[in-house]
Amino acid sequence: MTSIIKCENVSVIRTKKQILHDITLEATTGELVAILGPNGAGKSTLLGVLAGDLIPETGTVYYGGKNSSEFSQSDLAKIRAVLPQRVTISFPYSVEEIVEMGRGPRLADGDEGLVESAMRRLEITDMRKRLYRTLSVGEQARVSMARILAQDTQLMLLDEPTAVLDIGQQEKLMGIIRTLVDEGRTVISVFHDLNVAMSFADRVVLLQNGKQLGSGKPRETLTASTLSAIYEHEIEVIGVNDDTGPVVIPVQKKTSPRPER
Repeated sequence: MTSIIKCENVSVIRTKKQILHDITLEATTGELVAILGPNGAGKSTLLGVLAGDLIPETGTVYYGGKNSSEFSQSDLAKIRAVLPQRVTISFPYSVEEIVEMGRGPRLADGDEGLVESAMRRLEITDMRKRLYRTLSVGEQARVSMARILAQDTQLMLLDEPTAVLDIGQQEKLMGIIRTLVDEGRTVISVFHDLNVAMSFADRVVLLQNGKQLGSGKPRETLTASTLSAIYEHEIEVIGVNDDTGPVVIPVQKKTSPRPER
């Protein structure tokens, strides 16, 4: 398998607080890597470092074996596409115009086909003339993902792509992402939903307080004991069947019954 992106011994300090501690991670061709952990674990910061948007205090990021510092921002835009956690569009752009922005780094022949293909894949062709800011949160998420897809990069870095989607939209989007990976793309994504990672990821990376506490295949790494320790709450991992895999469930703490009056 070809190494697409790799970071070695990455540490990040912000306002005198260490956000990441000595993180090492690698993703190869045709692999979906999920970054998991509680709030404040450093997930989005790590994604920012991998994207080249944040410069770490120590450590190095490599794209295909080449130091990321050797790439200009224009070059990076041709190598990786980044979906941030929040996308804010203040100007009255249409859906089609937003997706076309994904072609900005290249502006070559065939752009129209890539834009159209991305909109079809995300099922947003019927809303192409609508203003982005008039869409629902879920519709905006699909349009933003279409923009990323239209960028047509080998590497895709996604920050909670399913966070605002209902369960049906979530399954559709993850099915699209999984298909892209099976076609040979490389995806690194932050998830809050452990069950999404369990079902779709090839490998997971577990963070807590900026430290890497585990990495490996989901079924081997996302154990009840490990997750309970990282999330500081009792968690069960229940086997369902071989096709769907285990399900992660938080254990509800029993409350004392109210005394009768």
